[in-house]
Amino acid sequence: MRDYLVLRERRHPVSEALPFFCCRDGRPVPKHMAQAAFRRARDYAGIKRDGGPRRQPRLHDLRHSGAVHRVVAWYRRGDDVQDLLPKLATYLGHVDLHATQRYLTMTPELLREASLRFEHYATEVNHA
Repeated sequence: MRDYLVLRERRHPVSEALPFFCCRDGRPVPKHMAQAAFRRARDYAGIKRDGGPRRQPRLHDLRHSGAVHRVVAWYRRGDDVQDLLPKLATYLGHVDLHATQRYLTMTPELLREASLRFEHYATEVNHA
């Protein structure tokens, strides 16, 4: 990514309006090209799931992973996750939290952090 960024900056001076991934002429990379590049990188890295070609990791799955990792990080920092979820929804381009909830796949890591937060809350309530 760093090498790509250096190359891109040589071709196109830094601009806030310029997307991270762009064509040689500065236009955003079309979705089908980004997906094809992701599939090639995934295959090159040997990343494969059971279930055949239709069950393989997709570029869009990175949005799901990013959203889950962000919420886990908030839990670990002790942030107010309920307050931050609307901000995550906005960042993802969602109109409401329902769409964002679909992104928050209950991973073991996320479940653990949420459970620890609840345990801390329940312990404080019982000692109050």
